[in-house]
Amino acid sequence: MPHPNVLLNTITLALLSVGPMETSAQVEEIEVIEVYAQKRKQSINDVAIAVKPISGQTITDAALKDTTELGSLVANVKISQNAAEGTPPAINIRGVGLVDYNTANTSPVGMYLDGISVGAANNQVINLFDIEQVEVLKGPQGTLFGRNTTGGAILVRTARPTDGDFASVSVGVGSDSLTRARTTFNYSLDQNSAVRLAASHNNYEYTTYNLQPDVPEAYMEQNDVRLSYLGEFDDFSVFVKLDYGHWNGLVQPVGNIGLFSNPLDGSLCSPAKAGTSNCVDILGFNIGSDDFWAVRVNNYQRHHSINKGVTTEITYALDERSQFIYLGAFNRLDRVHGFNCDGSPFSLCEGELGLKNEKLVNELRFEQSMTNGFLTVGLFHLEERIYQDNFNDLLRDLRGTENGTSAATFFYDNDIKVKSQALFGQYEYEVSEDTDVLVGIRYSDEEVSYDSFSYLNVPFADNLTGILVPAYDIEGEESDSNLSGKLSVIYKIEPDNSIYYSLSNGVKSGGYNGGFLISKAAATQASYGPEELVAHEVGAKLLFKDLRLRTNWAAFYYDYKDQQVFMNQASEVPGAPPYQLLENVGKSKIYGAEVENTWYLSEQTHLGLDVGYIPEANFEEFIDPVGVVLTDNRLPFTSKWNISGRIDYKFNWDEVSIKSRVGFDYQSEYYFDQNESSYAKQPGYILWNANLQMEYGDWQLGIWGKNLLDKEYSHLKFDLSSFLGMLEDFKGEGRRVGMDVTYRF
Repeated sequence: MPHPNVLLNTITLALLSVGPMETSAQVEEIEVIEVYAQKRKQSINDVAIAVKPISGQTITDAALKDTTELGSLVANVKISQNAAEGTPPAINIRGVGLVDYNTANTSPVGMYLDGISVGAANNQVINLFDIEQVEVLKGPQGTLFGRNTTGGAILVRTARPTDGDFASVSVGVGSDSLTRARTTFNYSLDQNSAVRLAASHNNYEYTTYNLQPDVPEAYMEQNDVRLSYLGEFDDFSVFVKLDYGHWNGLVQPVGNIGLFSNPLDGSLCSPAKAGTSNCVDILGFNIGSDDFWAVRVNNYQRHHSINKGVTTEITYALDERSQFIYLGAFNRLDRVHGFNCDGSPFSLCEGELGLKNEKLVNELRFEQSMTNGFLTVGLFHLEERIYQDNFNDLLRDLRGTENGTSAATFFYDNDIKVKSQALFGQYEYEVSEDTDVLVGIRYSDEEVSYDSFSYLNVPFADNLTGILVPAYDIEGEESDSNLSGKLSVIYKIEPDNSIYYSLSNGVKSGGYNGGFLISKAAATQASYGPEELVAHEVGAKLLFKDLRLRTNWAAFYYDYKDQQVFMNQASEVPGAPPYQLLENVGKSKIYGAEVENTWYLSEQTHLGLDVGYIPEANFEEFIDPVGVVLTDNRLPFTSKWNISGRIDYKFNWDEVSIKSRVGFDYQSEYYFDQNESSYAKQPGYILWNANLQMEYGDWQLGIWGKNLLDKEYSHLKFDLSSFLGMLEDFKGEGRRVGMDVTYRF
């Protein structure tokens, strides 16, 4: 394995060497961008949606592993691995998101894989291999996509079988013991049909490393395979896809941000010093190192998951202008994810999140192209079952001591069933040659039933092993029906330039927060109702051919009502675990803007600069369950500024084709929870990335680097200050570099 510095120097020298080789060759035509933002292929100028398409080639070149890495390419979008890889990710678009690791929750940002809703947030980590395109849709998508797209939607479209017999094999190595492989095989069965096999393998350690002796380094091995069939006949087409994934590893270890300079008298470190070797947790522990990437923890917790599913899409053409489209899918995810939440060598907070998640989706659409418009109507049906088998062992090492009065093992299981039905319609009407009006509406009805059961293991007298005590057994149901829709107007200044206005709303359904609930009272309060977001947006999609500049911009104003907020709030009982609830807390106001620029400077050189700005993203009304007023606090996980840039350069050197990219992503400061604690805050940071591809005949060499300057940042800081005098620190990823060799045949 090459040393990381060797790979980093190779990337730098290669990118510098291409600078003087640019020629004055004829500039190519500027590309036409097409998207599936309205469930059919259209020019990006024909949709009144702020949408960012990301090509499969961009994903491959940058070595983006999964959907949690997409945020670096899209303004006002942040995606985090949350409480370590293997837990539900935290996705935030324009300040709308949910920072919660609970495996029963659903994100307000919907994700769709080949047109199918992935359902609960458990399924939103998708490995990106053999991808055609990913699209990030900003703002409510309450008509065509419907449920749980309050903040937007992410559409992942895999590469489909096509004409021809061809294959490719790619193998790669990288820092942190990375090995990876990709393979694709496409075979035409006849002139109408083809099959495609794609597979992916990843095995790597984390940039976080463990100082605790005799504890193995954390790692993850992921194997995914996809087999698809596409048949296109005179009046109909059939697409069938089978997916299988098997992940196994030792979970990423958590860091310990100690808050006390002296726990005996309660003296606190400053936020800037917290987590250093000068600060300790409530028991006087720190890791003994100021290296950000170092931890010291008894990390033996495992991750294991198996995901399998089948997807079917059938299109039947009634005539040249109208067709029926049926989508159906079944998926099952089985997962066990261990965790250590004290970030130390002691057994104070350890547990496991067990999950079985089954989902069945059916959708039937009718589409008709008319002389002056396009009609879409459809029916949607979803059934999802989430069965959780969880436990959290607290203060195990303190059993039998005066500090162990709260010691207990909490077993908390939930059986949650979701049924959702919807009827939707959308009509796009061409008022004139330069003006289109769109009207859409969706009626949804949803029911969530739950059975939440918990018992405790507590020490009794001299029996430190403990006895089992029932805690609660609660059954209930949350149901709601709602209307969502959209009204938009597009005015085409000319074919390549348009401006638009849209008024839309989105609704995220109610449910039951089957997380860590410490009492029957907390479990009784764990159900929550629906939330609604009403959005006004104006935007433009402009192409200035003389300047070789493409500019897309949008400005938005959100009225967020009955907002669902995850709350990690200190208990009234000293030394007890915090409350963890998801509740409707009031309303928020969000407004901001973004602009995406691409300059086509020459055939060889493209320059991009995207800017996102959210000056206002605050709770208008918020009082937490213990009476703390948090009105006017900033929404969690929401930066004021998000700026990303990139420069692409390509050229031919004899028979070798070379292309490269250098890019950065800047996030200004943000908070990890609603309390605006200076300890649970991420300072602003910049991540630099680069990649280089050299292609000769059927061979390609790819060299890539992520977080090239090894910038320190966190995915999540989870506040356990009232319980253990520390914050869990789920660290981001440090510098990673690697290379891949691909052969096509």
